[in-house]
Amino acid sequence: MESLDITVILPIKSGAIRDFDEYFDKAIKSLQIQEITLNEIIIVHTEEKTLVEKLKNYNFENLNVKLLPYTDEPNFQSQLNYGIENAQSTYVSFFEFDDEYSNVWFRNVQKYINFYPEVDIFLPIVVDVDEKGTFLGFTNEATFAANFSQEIGYLTNDTLLQYQNFQTSGCVVKKSSINDFGGFKPSMKLTFVYEFLLRMTYNTTKIMTIPKIGYKHTTLREGSIFWSYKNGTHIMTENEIKFWIEAAKKEFYFKTDRNLKFENMEV
Repeated sequence: MESLDITVILPIKSGAIRDFDEYFDKAIKSLQIQEITLNEIIIVHTEEKTLVEKLKNYNFENLNVKLLPYTDEPNFQSQLNYGIENAQSTYVSFFEFDDEYSNVWFRNVQKYINFYPEVDIFLPIVVDVDEKGTFLGFTNEATFAANFSQEIGYLTNDTLLQYQNFQTSGCVVKKSSINDFGGFKPSMKLTFVYEFLLRMTYNTTKIMTIPKIGYKHTTLREGSIFWSYKNGTHIMTENEIKFWIEAAKKEFYFKTDRNLKFENMEV
């Protein structure tokens, strides 16, 4: 079987999550049924006892899985960065335990890499669903909309400054581009994906959306990052949301995280 020189990075904070086993089984199965062999899967996990036991006893079958304990304060962006640092592949992809890859996604990525070697980041068209699997909409497809993108199929800095709704979940990125321009910023709470894409496009990386449904994303699952901002212990106000959007538009010029805090800044 053809192979792809890629590391899939899967951060997990805690095993004490409702329906974790069901979500995790579907996520791993979506990797096992790929039509191309993947180099490695890195699971960056906290040292919570129940989670560690689940992962150590799980049957990953034909996958090359590395369990990577994360001992610092758990943070999705920091865990992603840690996985990237430890990846031994040319490309990396970002995964969430409640999501699924299409079985043809990585085979299509390999074809596009061969045809467009100059592209740094390939985005999938993402199907967004709720916790029950009900369809909510698409993400990343807008690069093919007329009068929207400056270059059809490609995501540019100008487009991002006008429109924020793009995802990196499931995307495939050259690790060298992240080494050159930086990973995800832990302090950029609500808009860390947006700031990352702004920084990449500002630094002339080429981002293309492959016109294939490559990824299914469970959005606003109870206990997830964005659910917590809407329903959890820290509900973001309109002013705070505005702050993080505007902060992303200012911070993408900088490679390093400047540890921003909403309470210390004016909107």
